[in-house]
Amino acid sequence: QVQLAESGGGLVQAGGSLRLSCAASGSIFSIRFMGWYRQAPGNQRELVASVTSGSNVNLADSVKGRFTISRDNAKNTVYLQMNSLRTEDTAVYYCNAWIVETISSMPRSHWGQGTQVTVSS
Repeated sequence: QVQLAESGGGLVQAGGSLRLSCAASGSIFSIRFMGWYRQAPGNQRELVASVTSGSNVNLADSVKGRFTISRDNAKNTVYLQMNSLRTEDTAVYYCNAWIVETISSMPRSHWGQGTQVTVSS
């Protein structure tokens, strides 16, 4: 059983910073992809940032220059550093990881429970 545990959300003023963490635990052989999505009320869930096992990073245009994503493979953890936050960044942020659980299994997608980020003006 694989679990993703998120932390770091909260309330911050515009221009402030937050750091989200997502730690994967359980039966893990390898992690191919780790990413952060967000969903604001009335909107579809969108990809914010992702990093592959080869350290290839992808950032949504709306967060380039403000957010950075990194991962600690030894800790099976991915981080999202969010700077210069704007009110439009307000959303529930979800961690996603494609995890290979055994040497013979295929990657499977796993989601965290979500963490609320609220940016006030």
